[in-house]
Amino acid sequence: MTGSTNAFTLLGNDANEARSTARDLEEEIRNKATSPEEYHQSLEKAIFALQRVKDSLDEEEKESPDEAEILNHEGPSFGSYQYATFHADGLMSTVFKAEAKDRTAPARLVALKVTHPAMMTPPHNSEREARLLVKARSEHVVPLLEAFHEPGGQFILVFPFLRQDLENLLRSGRLDNSQTSMIFEGLFKALEHIHSLGMIHRDVKPSNILLKTMRGPVYLADFGITWDPVDKDSEPADAKITDVGTTCYRPPELLFGHRSYDASLDMWAAGCVVAEMVKDDHTPLFDAGPLGSELSLIRSMFTILGTPNDEVWPSAQAYPDWGKMKFQAFPAKSWKDLLPGASAKTVDFVTKTVCYEATGRLTAKQALDHEIRNDLQGNLVPKEQTLGQ
Repeated sequence: MTGSTNAFTLLGNDANEARSTARDLEEEIRNKATSPEEYHQSLEKAIFALQRVKDSLDEEEKESPDEAEILNHEGPSFGSYQYATFHADGLMSTVFKAEAKDRTAPARLVALKVTHPAMMTPPHNSEREARLLVKARSEHVVPLLEAFHEPGGQFILVFPFLRQDLENLLRSGRLDNSQTSMIFEGLFKALEHIHSLGMIHRDVKPSNILLKTMRGPVYLADFGITWDPVDKDSEPADAKITDVGTTCYRPPELLFGHRSYDASLDMWAAGCVVAEMVKDDHTPLFDAGPLGSELSLIRSMFTILGTPNDEVWPSAQAYPDWGKMKFQAFPAKSWKDLLPGASAKTVDFVTKTVCYEATGRLTAKQALDHEIRNDLQGNLVPKEQTLGQ
């Protein structure tokens, strides 16, 4: 029938395998459907999802020329890696794309994070980063292939080269619903794992959420300022550095000098990331202004969430810098206006992560159990889009 034909076409060129897969898929949908309407709706979702996969494959083929061809063959070598080609600058590091000299290496194309530990200031510490990446190794934490010292005080961390990140998907308008679901799963599974070890990432943001391909897998990256309760280079638990995080993803407790923060700091930032993914325009929820100032960020939070009082934010009374300034009383904006079209479950999730009181935020485990997952996993067809439109 028509559904099978479309699924068959999308699944590829191996006729027998594609035909069999399409028939199995259609049969499964038919058996689960309780009405003709549900059958056709489920079939449309399946075909739409298959089209997304096919589009991603086609896009990767077009946009992924042989990476070795675009390396600078006059670039320097670091250890067992050659043709180092500039890729990006960080605050305390420079990232190069390079090729393993050994053609049998597990990852031939790598990212080299070149740092100078002696020049780094807390909380930045690349040697601690290497230790914590080994400790936190898991399915959704970016894998550290190796780390080594080079002459001149350089310390180099080696990762697989991952060409895609959430920041790029958001800014280019290429983030689709299936990717949103996949990124949600990967992000909170990574956070659940590192939080179980006592770590606080302290820099959750879209550019630190990497994808191997447009279809995943998803990794949490950049552990350069991550805090660990037992690592020798981490601050005392009750005297943590507050100059962590990135502009609009920093939680309010940091802005008022709270130094005993915990993993709920990551949950605020992750909630901001989720809000950004579901917003129509994919812009950050808060705005720190062109200079990234703390006062601009505070004003943005207060005008969006409402100026907090003792009832909304009881913990703030103990923060060193709370009460030093008097703020205008702003009413909270409606989440229907902030996240137009978002489901009640999505709004509920955001309000339980992006909230002033840190003790009221969901944990990563609770995030993975939240009903938003059902919405994200089931929302594969845009509301206005049906087959043939």
